[in-house]
Amino acid sequence: MAKEITKKMFLSIASVMGRKNWLFANTPGGAQASAVIYSLIETAKENSLDPYRYLLWVLQAAPQLSEEDAAWAEKLLPANAPKECYMP
Repeated sequence: MAKEITKKMFLSIASVMGRKNWLFANTPGGAQASAVIYSLIETAKENSLDPYRYLLWVLQAAPQLSEEDAAWAEKLLPANAPKECYMP
C-alpha cells in the first residue's frame, strides 16, 4: 500500500511539472533538477517504460555506476533498462 501511495504521489508530481507554473523555479539548481527529472520521465514514456520504475532504477544504479565506470551515463539509457522497467 505504501508503494502504491508513493507511486501516486510521484505521478501527481510528474503531471504538475507539465503545467506552466513549474517553469518558475526559485533557484537555477532547482530549475535544472526539475528539467532533469522531467526529461527522464518523458524519455521513459517515449520508450514504453514505466516512468516510476525507470526513475527508481536510474536513481538506485547511478551512484554505483558513476564510481565504477567512466561511461556510466550510457549504461542508464532506456535501451539498457532491465525488463522490470517496461510497462506491463
